[in-house]
Amino acid sequence: MTDATLPSRSDALALMESWTPSDSLRKHMLSVEGAMRAYAAHFGEDIERWGLAGLMHDFDYERYPNDAHAADAEHPSEGVRVLRGLGYPEDVLQAILGHAHYTGVARETRMAKALFAVDELCGMVTACALVRPSRSVNDLEVSSVKKKMKDKAFARGVNREDVTQGAAELGVELDAHITFVIAAMRERAAVLGLSGTPAA
Repeated sequence: MTDATLPSRSDALALMESWTPSDSLRKHMLSVEGAMRAYAAHFGEDIERWGLAGLMHDFDYERYPNDAHAADAEHPSEGVRVLRGLGYPEDVLQAILGHAHYTGVARETRMAKALFAVDELCGMVTACALVRPSRSVNDLEVSSVKKKMKDKAFARGVNREDVTQGAAELGVELDAHITFVIAAMRERAAVLGLSGTPAA
């Protein structure tokens, strides 16, 4: 663990937004940030530090998509090089590297395990909320998420194995994990565009 002063959230957010034109990817990072902050509070860990890992984990994705899954080039390695140059603490950088299987970086800290656990699940929860009549996370149930996870045609980009493996690595039961992440996303539903469509 390093004692380096954390970059401010406002600076991190500005950097993330400057690298990420896509509104949906920005919202994904904000959802992961929210889940990470909630888990940090739950485990008695550093909320700002964990939040930073969530906020920045995909910030380089659009510039360096890494379709070839290169271990040390493109996303997330290029982004981590940039963040290291800005003085981001090493444990945050290792968590970001570890959220992608293909980097070969082991998830050794609870922060790294949490980031991996919430990343794909936040994508699944978002997709599930957006197909509801309400287009809201506020009335989304765990059972709906689990049912959609079994539908391979739904949200094909979400890796179901990562969701279940992530919960196991973090040491939380899958239903409890989904419940927790839904609750975290409800806390910032408006920012994520998941508070629902206003009644006509």
